[in-house]
Amino acid sequence: MIYRELGKTGLKVSEIGMGCEGFSEENCAMTKKLFDAAEAAGVNYFDLYASNPAVRKAVGAALRGRREKFIAQSHICSVWQNGQYKRTRKLSEVAAGFEESLEQLQTNYIDVGTIHYCDALDDWEKIISGGILDYARELKAKKIIRHIGLSSHNPQVALKAVESGAIEVLMFSVNPCYDLLPASEDVEQLWNEENYSEQLTNIDPDRQKLYETCQRLGVGITVMKCFGGGDLLDAELSPAGVALTPNQCIHYALSRPGVACVLAGAHSVEQFLQSVSYENATVEEKDYALTFASFPKISWQGHCVYCSHCAPCVKKINIADVTKFLNLTKAQGTIPETVREHYAALSHHAGECIQCGVCETRCPFGVEIRKNMKDAAQVFGY
Repeated sequence: MIYRELGKTGLKVSEIGMGCEGFSEENCAMTKKLFDAAEAAGVNYFDLYASNPAVRKAVGAALRGRREKFIAQSHICSVWQNGQYKRTRKLSEVAAGFEESLEQLQTNYIDVGTIHYCDALDDWEKIISGGILDYARELKAKKIIRHIGLSSHNPQVALKAVESGAIEVLMFSVNPCYDLLPASEDVEQLWNEENYSEQLTNIDPDRQKLYETCQRLGVGITVMKCFGGGDLLDAELSPAGVALTPNQCIHYALSRPGVACVLAGAHSVEQFLQSVSYENATVEEKDYALTFASFPKISWQGHCVYCSHCAPCVKKINIADVTKFLNLTKAQGTIPETVREHYAALSHHAGECIQCGVCETRCPFGVEIRKNMKDAAQVFGY
């Protein structure tokens, strides 16, 4: 298992994490089975947005005796009332629900306390003005939560939260179909077939800016909906009209700037281990570029998707990383110190490019790689 830094939290998380969708299977008996499989595979990160007391108690039982082996991302504002889930911004309900969750989970701390499901700008303002953010900060000051997170599907809202400096971890929906769509306060627009009926070209700029800003500011991204609820794995259901594999979906998400961990939802141990098998997949099995190029109504023409099809470079330049760092500087209009350091750490730099153009013959999307190398050499000075 490969472990990544979760932004600036200091936490090292497995790049494959565990979603909680399957915890309720078999009357919650699946929970322990999934945690057993996760521990054996080296998976140390999981998300728990579910407020069902039976699920939370099952997680608590599964963690007994091994709490320190797992990093818990559990949600604030997700409560259980009248036998059903409710998202609330009422502070008294939030506090009571969170305290109850600690008892059910049999723990006295949560690693990442995630403010649940914020997709509207006025909702983010309510979180600030209504005491929810202050409550999260109070929990952090008491070390009941170690870090503050937020979950969202809206890149404009998420960017506002990230730029505020209030959150350290962002749980966000990342996949090659959702990334094409503009921001919306209605999450259902992400899987509305009508939104994919016309030609779509390249990643939405708000989403690109969000990922790059998270990378620059050190806000770690944990990925939800990597498989689009499973739709992307089925040609008949996929908005792209072509089926992707789990390895391709995971690799796409892990290639985005700022991403530390993909939370793989699974309804069985077998499904979960299929995601974990990404760690042993070949380069060919992870490759998504040629499949992207076959999408009938989606085009990434001229846009680098960091797929590394351009490799190998005769001068051993990591073209995808150089391009990613170049794009980060373009987005900010300056060179963030962290980007400068990461660029410096590369074994070979853009200034070594001999402009042979072999890389461009391999690129499925017609990216002007030679120009990017010239630009990067000019921006970074070597």
